[in-house]
This record gives sequence, C-alpha cells and structure tokens, in this order.
Amino acid sequence: MKAAYIEQPGPPDCIVYGDLPKPSPVGNQVLVRVGAVSVNPIDTYLRAGTVPMPLPRPYIVGCDVAGTVEAVGPKVSRFRPGDRVWGSNQGLLGRQGTFAEYVVAEEDWLYPTPELVSDREAAAIALVGITAHLGLFRDARLQTGETLYVHGGAGGVGSCVVQMAKIAGARVITSAGSREKAERCRRLGADEVILYREEPEAEALRRLAPDGIDVWFETLREQNFELIVPMMAPRGRIVVMAGRDSKPSFPVGPFYVKDCKMLGFAMFNALPAEQEHCATEINRWLSEGKLRAVIGRSLKIEQAAEAHRIQEENTLLGRGDLMGKIVLEP
Repeated sequence: MKAAYIEQPGPPDCIVYGDLPKPSPVGNQVLVRVGAVSVNPIDTYLRAGTVPMPLPRPYIVGCDVAGTVEAVGPKVSRFRPGDRVWGSNQGLLGRQGTFAEYVVAEEDWLYPTPELVSDREAAAIALVGITAHLGLFRDARLQTGETLYVHGGAGGVGSCVVQMAKIAGARVITSAGSREKAERCRRLGADEVILYREEPEAEALRRLAPDGIDVWFETLREQNFELIVPMMAPRGRIVVMAGRDSKPSFPVGPFYVKDCKMLGFAMFNALPAEQEHCATEINRWLSEGKLRAVIGRSLKIEQAAEAHRIQEENTLLGRGDLMGKIVLEP
C-alpha cells in the first residue's frame, strides 16, 4: 500500500510517500480502507521529534482517520466489513499512524460515521472535536447561560469550542485576526468576535463581559495569565491544552480569591470510554446539523510533507492564513 511515513524524526521533507506492507487485523483490531485523514499540530511535533513518544519504524504520520471497514480481527464485536468509521488517537503512544491507504486500529478507538457525514468531515472533526468536548464538558463543566471565551474561533479546536458551547446554551466570545475569520466565527455561532489587531483584547473583554468570563478555553501555546486571570468571573474555569514549553508568570492572588480553577489536559490521555462518550455526542450533533467541520485546505496524502509545512507555519510561526483543518485523501 502507499503511505506517508518517516524513518526518523526531522523536518517536513523527511516524510516519504512510498510503499509499505498492507497491515492485517488481529484480535480486536479493525482494518480500515482510508477515505480521508487530517493534520493536527501534534502530528508535526511527533514528526519533528520535539514530543518524545515511542514510534514504530517506519512510522506512518497522522492521528485522525475516516474510511470504510475492510476486515476485522476475530475479537471485534462492534464493526463489520462495509461499515463506515472514523477515529483519532492513532500515531500516538507507540501506535502506527493513519496517512496511508489502509490503517489498522483497535475497535475501541473507532466510531460509526453518521450516514450523511462525509469521510472528509469526519476526519476533520476527529481530534479537535474530542479535544473540545473533553475540555468543555468533562473538565470545565460548562453550563447553560455561562459566558465562554476562546482564542481563535476559526481554528481547528476553536471552531469546535464555539459550536459546542453554543449547543450547550452558553454565550460565546471569541477572537479573530481578520474580518474574514470573524465572519466565519459568527456563522459558527459566536455571539461576539474580538478583532484583536484592531482593538486591545483586554479592553474588548471588559466591554463585552463586564461580569467576567466563566470558562476561558485557551488554545494558544503561549498563555498570558496576567490577562486571563483578571478577566475571570468568580468560580471561573481556565482550560489549557497547549504549550508544553510555556512558562508564563501567574497572578496567584487574584486567581485563588475568586475561587477559580485551572484545568489542564492532553486529549490522548483520555480513556477509550471517555473519548467514546465525546464521539457519541459529536455524531449526534453532526447528524442534526448543529456541528460541522471547518476545512481550510484539501490535499492528497502524497502531499503530506506540504501539509505538515503549512500546519507548522501556522502553529509555530504565526502565519495565520489557515482557517480550520487540513484534510488529505488517498
């Protein structure tokens, strides 16, 4: 089969598109014929070697996948050949990745794809949707009527946070770097959008949320807690899920006297049952048309190196021209 893989960590150009043996499912594994995959920042960190994890050799890049079941192992009970499925959490913690014609995954990490949802949409929503759901509902316990703020509502995780928070009945404030992105955020359901290049963020937040923010979902790799903490409402919750090397100053006094909480998590640490709960709700919202994937670029899997380059330039270098996810197809 064709696959995009690396022999050792390095820059995007170290990704090889070539032939590897087609895998066979054993035990509770499912063989999926890939319809679409998508790129996440964690994919680029693993490829570059900046996040140390055990990697098979050769290592197929990618976490997210959607496609059709080709075959199943003898212990599989939830799926059968011909079923459409999507999933994430591949390419992590020693598991093989997804940028290939075929992927083998344990059935616990796969979910049925709703009938009217394309593989492209399912792949694009996978990791970012589960991440948003875990942070909003398992950890922050967002409630109807609360005010939420998330940086970058047109981005991968941010776009899911905006939509899910609106589904939950929250008032949603987000930020955008251009009027085009701001309009995208409003179409996703944002009540207010801060154009941070035109108005200082702190001034805008004081104007839009004079009583404070109940849930601050931080997507930035460099957090500014000197800004965040004073903006929080009493018993506010701050969610952090990025910035492994970030070491910001932190105003302890204002934080604890408001009874605030800080909640940090990495999506891939969540148990299969926790992620399946997220996927069940994601599927329901996709089927009802309440949640939709935001796809910014579409490429072929053979262009995996270019996809990684685009993701890296936006994540690490602040290029800022990517709205939503990069999706690749065989």
